[in-house]
Amino acid sequence: MSKKNTKYIFVTGGVTSSLGKGIVSASLGLLLKSRGFNVTIQKLDPYINIDPGTLNPYEHGECYVTEDGAETDLDLGHYERYLDAPTSQNNNVTTGKIYQTVIDKERKGDFLGKTVQVIPHITNEIKRRIKILSKQNYDIIITEIGGTVGDIESLPYIETVRQLKWELGEKNSMVIHLTLLPYLASSGELKTKPSQHSVRQLMESGIMADVLVCRTEHNIPKDQRAKLAQFCNVSLDNVIECKDLETIYEVPMYLQKQNFDDVVLKELDLKNDKEADLKDWKTFLKKFKNPKRTVEIALVGKYISLQDSYISIAEAFKHAGASLETEVKVRWVYSGDITAENIKETLNGVDGILVAPGFGDRGIEGKVLTAQYARENKVPMLGICLGMQIMTIEFARNVLGHAKANSMEFDTSTPDPVISIMEEQKNVVDKGGTMRLGAWKCSLKNASKLYDIYGAKNISERHRHRYEFNSDYLQEFEKNGFLATGTNPETGLVEALEMPDHPFYVGVQYHPEYKSTVTTPHPLFKAFIKACEKK
Repeated sequence: MSKKNTKYIFVTGGVTSSLGKGIVSASLGLLLKSRGFNVTIQKLDPYINIDPGTLNPYEHGECYVTEDGAETDLDLGHYERYLDAPTSQNNNVTTGKIYQTVIDKERKGDFLGKTVQVIPHITNEIKRRIKILSKQNYDIIITEIGGTVGDIESLPYIETVRQLKWELGEKNSMVIHLTLLPYLASSGELKTKPSQHSVRQLMESGIMADVLVCRTEHNIPKDQRAKLAQFCNVSLDNVIECKDLETIYEVPMYLQKQNFDDVVLKELDLKNDKEADLKDWKTFLKKFKNPKRTVEIALVGKYISLQDSYISIAEAFKHAGASLETEVKVRWVYSGDITAENIKETLNGVDGILVAPGFGDRGIEGKVLTAQYARENKVPMLGICLGMQIMTIEFARNVLGHAKANSMEFDTSTPDPVISIMEEQKNVVDKGGTMRLGAWKCSLKNASKLYDIYGAKNISERHRHRYEFNSDYLQEFEKNGFLATGTNPETGLVEALEMPDHPFYVGVQYHPEYKSTVTTPHPLFKAFIKACEKK
């Protein structure tokens, strides 16, 4: 253990998946942080992928990237947005990583000829990963366990929690179990039975839940609450209601009203008289719920039928919009449906356009048409990652006259590869974890729109891509009015392009949405929304 006696909170889920363990964990983290505790949150994911980097967004939503270049679960985005603090590769653990580490050790002979088993070898590795963060002197580490109690995949994690609770000793750890109380319209009542079964299943694994958080569409009547307490072995105060709310940003206050943070501190035997200071949070919510203006922005992408694929962008709009007292309505547009014939009708009336990141050639031509429409009709546009590359392709084709210009990602034999693969990427065979990832420096040109937006010459932003702007074309681009105003100081790679004679036509190779939080909205999103308001 570290010098400081770190306390551990384990968050498990039952009855069904997607109950919002991530939001509850993030909300608890915020409440504890606002009372002066040094808190971090980690996610244990039961899937066997090493990370979500190679997963289709339809499988698992957005892949979130940390400062140190880890491709992680989208819940880490929630943790950062709520805690306003960066996470790292140690904050996301997968079964794939656990088994890979254990198998590598076995191949090296580290287990001295022993038979390698789930207990103790796999559970020991999970323990090691959970405890790594304690070296950074956190007061409290919240560990969210993905999946649902009873899943075969989750069993090693649940067993690890059982062992840790025993090893850490009384009052040094606790378990919060999140369940669903379904509402039966025919009988007009909430049913507690699924939660009882879920808690019983947890007990069969040797774990007693200390707190029960119940997801529900309706308020829990007193008698139902008492029933849950009695059947689930928790005290009445430790049955917490988590109702469906208008926005996820109301959850911390809703939980605070039920003394959720006090209940947790009591369970961990932590004394603290400081009231949770949520002033900034409340200010954000007030502005978010009472906007003075509205803008509509078309988000053009290829995964829009699962909006979790672009969750960081959607949340960044909320943060920046609230700070400007502007409601941002998002029009979700599937780029595969856009044609030259229907583009006017599809994008009619929008105040701005964001062309989203992505991989692969599906829906690309629709995005190119979108960039052309925004450029020619002076509609404010922000292109992120692939979005910037699309702007590059469109400009090369329609302004510079390179009719077959393309990215080497979509056409390896294009005569004009305005987007080409990075030299060090040419011989890469493995797809996972091999892109340009994490925080990279960027130098902005004086007297550029981006310099004015950031108010700084040197910035750092997070990346996730394999292809880059081909600098062989840079002179031609700049001569014709599409300027590279952001470059990497070490490599000279183009990071950002902008058009001075356009209200807002900016493409960035990085992902600004990853750094936007409730209390520090991203300046690029604020500037983009302001430009949309002017339109």
